This record gives sequence, structure tokens and C-alpha cells, in this order.
Amino acid sequence: MSEVKPRLVACPHCKKLIEYSLNNKYRPFCSERCQLIDLGDWANENYKIPDNSPPNQEDELN
Repeated sequence: MSEVKPRLVACPHCKKLIEYSLNNKYRPFCSERCQLIDLGDWANENYKIPDNSPPNQEDELN
């Protein structure tokens, strides 16, 4: 039987290479610190998902 190679991914925050496995409770992050920094960035609206939907009448009033 052949061994399964561990899947390595870069932490989205610090870019450190980590094994992507069920043993890492912070995956895809390397640590709780990087996970919380990312959560804070979402909460502070540093990340945005583009809205390509057509504006409705209510949007035009605001």
C-alpha cells in the first residue's frame, strides 16, 4: 500500500505552509491567531464580495 502524502497549503494570512488535515482545528489557517485576524478583517469590512445584481428602486433612494 502506498503512503498518502500530506496536503500542504499556505495559511491565508501569514502564508506559512501547513498540513491541511482534520488534525488542524484551525484549517485552513495555521493558528487561532491567524484565524481571528481573518475574522476581524471580515467584521471590519476589509473584505467585500462584489454585488453584481441590478439596483432596485430602494437602492436608488439611499
